[in-house]
Amino acid sequence: MHSKESSDHKIRVGITHGDFNGISYEIILKTLADSRVAEMITPVVYGSSKIASYFRKMLNINDINLNHIRKAEQADPKKINIVNIYDQEIRIEIGKPSDVGGELAFLALEAASADLQRGFIDVLVTAPIHKSSVRSYRSDFLGHTEYLAGKAGNPDHIMLMVCPSVRVGIVTGHVPLREVPVLVTHDLILRKLRVLNRSLKQDFTIQKPKIAVLGLNPHAGEEGMIGIEEKETLLPALETASAEDILALGPYPADGLFGSGQFSRFDAVLAMYHDQGLVPFKTLAFDEGVNYTAGLPFVRTSPAHGTAFGIAGRNEASPDSFRHAIFLGMDILRNRTMNQELLHQGIRQEHQEGPDADQPTPPADSNG
Repeated sequence: MHSKESSDHKIRVGITHGDFNGISYEIILKTLADSRVAEMITPVVYGSSKIASYFRKMLNINDINLNHIRKAEQADPKKINIVNIYDQEIRIEIGKPSDVGGELAFLALEAASADLQRGFIDVLVTAPIHKSSVRSYRSDFLGHTEYLAGKAGNPDHIMLMVCPSVRVGIVTGHVPLREVPVLVTHDLILRKLRVLNRSLKQDFTIQKPKIAVLGLNPHAGEEGMIGIEEKETLLPALETASAEDILALGPYPADGLFGSGQFSRFDAVLAMYHDQGLVPFKTLAFDEGVNYTAGLPFVRTSPAHGTAFGIAGRNEASPDSFRHAIFLGMDILRNRTMNQELLHQGIRQEHQEGPDADQPTPPADSNG
């Protein structure tokens, strides 16, 4: 599925170390210790070589060596590179959130996102963070998605959870449940559908995506008996989407769509709020799910789990989701590159042929 890249053309994958008191270094080191992964990419870890060495020894991950570099431009395509973002002594408190853990998580994200925008890395994979710890250092920090969207100029974007069996997009994301009914508007649903539809085409090469849209209320409102949002907001939004040639169907009751397995008939499912989409998604794919931020001009993925403080340091964390996050980022980058090349070929061909290339040749003037 994932072809081996030549050393001159290996995708440069930037990896932020997340909250080092959680399982981030465990899943990063376990992933990169797999030679099949290391041979396919040029890894550039943004973190601390001291912390990495500490966890490597503690977890007995001996078959991995780190190439210490000062900046991403120095990355060796044949080695596992680490950019030190902090030179001072660090207190590690495994399994506990800390202010310094939040500070280093933000510094890694800041450095990696800057290099991503400058083109020094091709894909960004973020290890899990503890938002409250990061906010102790940066009070205005809302999360990976919001931070990266801000760096990109705040384009319309969507949290898209991806696994082999289903893709689930979320309309409202990380907001209190009591705010969801107010936030779910005709405009927001339509904007999310546009981003999702475009991403399915460009990032996943699906020519005519078919999207299932979930209702807000139980039983999708049951003809207005359990809520009016489906009739007054969702259905009009779907009609507008249809007029824009977006194949979005529904609204469907969430329990029925997932419980019956009918979700498999669609290329993606659009959920109205966080738990409506993520509970069934993580039930289906906790160990292999990936969080992808669709709609950004660059590629960012993340494992679908959190910091897992409860098992940190026990050598129990699975690297599967993190590995899948790397693979998905690579696939999306290749798909985007291929689509751009096809687009440019079409433009060049049209330019060469000229606007009248397909027009019939006019008959010769009989009068000479």
